[in-house]
Amino acid sequence: MRIKSILVSQPAPSESSPYLDIAKKEKIKIDFRPFIHVEGVDNKELRTQKIDLTQFTGIIFTSKNAIDHYFRLAEELRFAVPDTMRYICQSEAIANYLQKHIVYRKRKISFGEKNFSDLLPLFKKFPTEKYLLPSSDVLSPDIVKTMETANVDWTRAIMYRTVCSDLTDINAKDYDMLIFFSPQGIKSLQQNFPNFKQEETKIGVFGNTTLAAAEEAGLKVDLMAPTKETPSMTMALEKYIKALHK
Repeated sequence: MRIKSILVSQPAPSESSPYLDIAKKEKIKIDFRPFIHVEGVDNKELRTQKIDLTQFTGIIFTSKNAIDHYFRLAEELRFAVPDTMRYICQSEAIANYLQKHIVYRKRKISFGEKNFSDLLPLFKKFPTEKYLLPSSDVLSPDIVKTMETANVDWTRAIMYRTVCSDLTDINAKDYDMLIFFSPQGIKSLQQNFPNFKQEETKIGVFGNTTLAAAEEAGLKVDLMAPTKETPSMTMALEKYIKALHK
């Protein structure tokens, strides 16, 4: 079976995307549509979690969404984030994003390499802070495991939620292949297309948690990334398409 059309469950990329190169080389139609989106909680809901922003001396940021929603809620609650606040960010890119909200060079900012577990040395370096972890309603078990290993005082605050987008204007069966990047994406497929039967539709997933969610939903996964040979979805997809079209 030749793949003629693919739906990627993410926002449309820039003009220089590898997806567009694959589409051109292999003469495939590739469409993009986010299956999920983020909605912030309000300050009333934050209060029901018994979160008092004034009680924390350090903030742990795992994403740009976490940064935006923390500062949004701080503003709504009229909490002036002190200059003495310590920021621990999962990556340099996330740390740099702080400049949208604070004067970067005047603050105590540290960051890891890539994975959340890379932050362990920073927690050992700054063990006395009282940390707040702004997060979505879904929290990776790796984060909980790392924080327990770090043995520091920390509190999670749900500041935003990942919800299913409305996809009623499209038909998943119009595509030969669907690509997913999170368990929530799989959930959105089920919610938007309750009568979806995979049949000949190929399924691609990124990450072990997405793989587990797809299999739990009864889907047969045809393409998996990352692997040692193909660390990105686009590399995996190009290799898969070329092999399939031989």
